[in-house]
Amino acid sequence: MAAELPEPRPLAPATGRAAGWSPRRGPAAAIRAAVRARPRVAGRLLAFLLVIPLVVGVAAPPRVSGDDLANAQARQQALQQKIADQKAEVARLQGLQAGLASDIASTSKALGGINADLAATKKLISGMTTKIAAVQAVYTDLVGQLGLLDRQVVALGQEQTQKAQELADRKAMLAARVREAYRTDRTPIVQQLLAAGSIADVLQDVGSYLDLGGQDQAMAARIMQDQQALDALHALFVETRAAKDELRQETLAQKGQLDGQMADLRAANARLAVLQAATARQLAIQRTTWAKIAKNAASAKQALAADAKSQREIAAQIATLLERQRQFGNVPSAFNGTLIWPLGGVITQEFGCTGVVWEPAIGGCPHFHQGIDIAAPMYTPIHAAGDGVVLFAGPNPYDPYPKAWIVIIAHSDNLLSWYAHVDNGAHGPAVAAGDSVKAGQVIAYVGMTGNTTGPHLHWGIQYNGDFVNPRLFV
Repeated sequence: MAAELPEPRPLAPATGRAAGWSPRRGPAAAIRAAVRARPRVAGRLLAFLLVIPLVVGVAAPPRVSGDDLANAQARQQALQQKIADQKAEVARLQGLQAGLASDIASTSKALGGINADLAATKKLISGMTTKIAAVQAVYTDLVGQLGLLDRQVVALGQEQTQKAQELADRKAMLAARVREAYRTDRTPIVQQLLAAGSIADVLQDVGSYLDLGGQDQAMAARIMQDQQALDALHALFVETRAAKDELRQETLAQKGQLDGQMADLRAANARLAVLQAATARQLAIQRTTWAKIAKNAASAKQALAADAKSQREIAAQIATLLERQRQFGNVPSAFNGTLIWPLGGVITQEFGCTGVVWEPAIGGCPHFHQGIDIAAPMYTPIHAAGDGVVLFAGPNPYDPYPKAWIVIIAHSDNLLSWYAHVDNGAHGPAVAAGDSVKAGQVIAYVGMTGNTTGPHLHWGIQYNGDFVNPRLFV
């Protein structure tokens, strides 16, 4: 029969530790004392204590949620896509502005030229206006995205501060638990087990210890994950701030360019308005003069018919003169290069169909202008548009009174330039038939000869026998 177990030693009244134990002796001494005093109980406890590390060692760490980390990573991916979209939008804006800059250069050149084509220039300015509106729309969208990034940076900064504080609180809590568990004045777990009154007390104490360890492990795992999430959040904050700064610099650059383009557009519109006003004044003068002629409808109709007949007859004579110069070898077979404007001034009529009623009917147009009218002060020098030979210089013999004085130059076998309404007085033609001329040479002066409503030059280009738009050659 098993020997009777000795009576358990009384606990120290103040601490609940086994009698005869003190912190200085340590757990090893306490175990030895327990073995001497209660060999069976001590044996059971030692065996149980050997199992504790195995239980603790094989226990799987508790699972913690990765929502914060996954959320931060997803937001990073979304930010990268947003940055890519913004760069594509900036590239599109730069492309729009490059095209707009080209249009502005073309418009400025046209408006600054000798004789601007107001209708074509007006279309250019209209296109510029449309493109600037598109640029403004993209720019406004980028400014809106910049404002959104500003707000995101502020929100991320606040969120980062909050997460950092939560992490610090958890770390402090874990540190406090660890300090409390392992303070030198706390009863070690072995001593708690040795001081227990029964196996049930032992199991309860060990269970509490294991629960405490599991909670600490869960808290430590949560701290590690929170640190990862905080690192990802910080990276997101840094990337968002960098994207915001880059976008801000880009929008500032685009704003400067857009402001310059808006100023160019305003200047172009102002210049166009000046030219249109000058043209309108010249046209008003011409219309007033023509209105006097047109009071008698019959005489006006007769004048138009006479002009058309005169044009056909002089053209036939010029063809004969051209053939004669060909025979003399004075006219080159082809013209290489471009022509220059013979005169700078206000364009009062372009080539082609017109609403000006005193122009003759040609083709499907009831009124067709076969050249370009350039208004300028009396006696303004007129220059040869290119190298060539003068075929004719003097009054049109086929014109009714008053006769228009003209100069006609052959630049090649199939290219002629006509200069009509030149002065016939003290500033008569400076060249004569048969003269060779160079581009830019003064050949005549602005006058009012023939059926004209004011001082101007009618400049025509005849190519392969037909009158064509002179702008095709300048």
